[in-house]
Amino acid sequence: MNPSGSNSMQILILSDIHGNSVALEKILTHAPAYQAVWCLGDVVGYGPAPNECVARLRGLDALCLSGNHDLAALSKLPLKEFSENARTSLAWTRKALTPENSAWLASKNAKEVVSEFSITLVHASPRDPVWEYIGNAQAAAENMPYFDTPVCLFGHTHNPIAYMLREQERILRAESLRERAPYPLQPKVLLNVGSAGQPRDGDPRAAYAILDTDRQTITPYRSEYNIQATQRAIHNAGLPYRLAERLAYGN
Repeated sequence: MNPSGSNSMQILILSDIHGNSVALEKILTHAPAYQAVWCLGDVVGYGPAPNECVARLRGLDALCLSGNHDLAALSKLPLKEFSENARTSLAWTRKALTPENSAWLASKNAKEVVSEFSITLVHASPRDPVWEYIGNAQAAAENMPYFDTPVCLFGHTHNPIAYMLREQERILRAESLRERAPYPLQPKVLLNVGSAGQPRDGDPRAAYAILDTDRQTITPYRSEYNIQATQRAIHNAGLPYRLAERLAYGN
């Protein structure tokens, strides 16, 4: 993590936008100053605006990963692997994506190592970057040997949380992330910033974070956005009612 302070940057960290362009646009205007954008995958799927989200990230020259929904929207994963509502939205997304946006998504990987800052980025987990859910301390502990950097950022669960391994005591500690409270990136840590477009932690506000490479912290943020606008767009696209309803509750 850049201990010398050289090339210090403020980086906007996003994950699981899921075709929710209203949430994405609010984050981009709400966030403190940043010099780069990293997205941990699942840009599309579930939501009604896949092209708008991809185009926005393209325009920002974002470092972006490919999530399981992105891969399915590109016909690289079978729809039978997904829930009924996800299958319906992904079939719709496959038809909606433009060739240019599909090509951009297809150029992405599910895992990247940013050597400049000694950070591993994965969509799901270091062990299985596409599918595995790190939903508890046991899964986190099992994944610690699968990345060599001090820090690994992941998405997929839509739940902001950090798992820190204290090497001396071999103790793994899980901590919920507190809004606007800088979290020290002390090795070894697995950290999820939550979902930008479909939160599942009971808070419907869009989630994101700012990584400070000089101070070696990541600060979580939440932003209210016009949920009703996304819900209307979901209805207008003929997507499942549940996908609109859940946005209001953050689950």
